[in-house]
Amino acid sequence: MKRSEREIRTMCREVRAAPAEDGKLRFEGYAAVFNEYSEDLGGFREIILPGAFKDALGGDVRCLMNHDPNYVLGRPKSGTLQLDEDERGLHFIVTAPDAAWARDLYLSVERGDIDQCSFAFSVNEGGEVWRKTDGGAERVLVSLSLYDVSIVTYPAYPGTQAKVRSAEEVLRDHPRGWGRTEILRKKLDLRNGGKNYE
Repeated sequence: MKRSEREIRTMCREVRAAPAEDGKLRFEGYAAVFNEYSEDLGGFREIILPGAFKDALGGDVRCLMNHDPNYVLGRPKSGTLQLDEDERGLHFIVTAPDAAWARDLYLSVERGDIDQCSFAFSVNEGGEVWRKTDGGAERVLVSLSLYDVSIVTYPAYPGTQAKVRSAEEVLRDHPRGWGRTEILRKKLDLRNGGKNYE
């Protein structure tokens, strides 16, 4: 299945330190929320539809600190990361290792100093729909591959260290090579409800 380039998005105030009776460090939150528009991502806004992650849930996704592979909080393979989709979004519970950096992160989340989550993804072939809106363009995400979910200090929007693709980059790299106008005018069928949009 052909995929787009890796992208990162951040959700605010969606993580908390989950108290555990067994003394282990647990975090719980939503790495992505369905049916809510993002901020302006450089000429377009996007929305994630329910079911967008369903094909990714069986994979060995990592939960990281700040998308850094040197700080793995958990993963499904080891039984330390649980990922699921519910009516709100992509929910996770992770049991962190007993390491100084994980304890520091736990205290920062518990105090509210760190309260954001992020996810790294790529769009599966046919997994996005573009629509023209009064405010510019809208990208509807319907099928995604998931690389990691992360608890982050800073959001991954323009002006931060993480790369976010602009509307021009996404349109330029679109697998069919359509131009902006052709994508926005193309009638596509959303998997969620089978509605056609122009």
